[in-house]
Amino acid sequence: MAEELKVIVFALGQEEYGIEVDKVRTIERIQPITRVPKAPSFIKGVINLRGVVIPVIDLRGRFGLEETVTTENSRIIIVAANELEVGFIVDSANDVIDIDAESIDSPPEVVGGIKAKYLHGIAKIGEKRLLVMLNLSEVLNRKEIMQLEQLEV
Repeated sequence: MAEELKVIVFALGQEEYGIEVDKVRTIERIQPITRVPKAPSFIKGVINLRGVVIPVIDLRGRFGLEETVTTENSRIIIVAANELEVGFIVDSANDVIDIDAESIDSPPEVVGGIKAKYLHGIAKIGEKRLLVMLNLSEVLNRKEIMQLEQLEV
């Protein structure tokens, strides 16, 4: 029997992306973000979430996409990556779906302007729907994780 993955689907512009549910801690509405000096431009700052300081990254900025104004649908997806909790600002978090692990193909070199190194693969869902699966370890590479850990001081 094929392995099923439970995935949270979120959107950046017209593209749909997925993160495995077991890597997601919580999904929050947009809240005030405290800016941090000298942080890379895609790091928007930090939030205080139930007493825990969490760095927040704008995924649009991280992927080199055009930044937009946050809306009522915008969300912060809190993920756990290498012992660190990080928030990703996304345009919307739509639903949770099950996908067949075998339906995930290797990503092409560039998808919607995003380099393949940030992607785990492309999942085919039904006849027409494609879901871009994120590679969290590359979205947050080791050097950036060290920068994020320093933000918590």
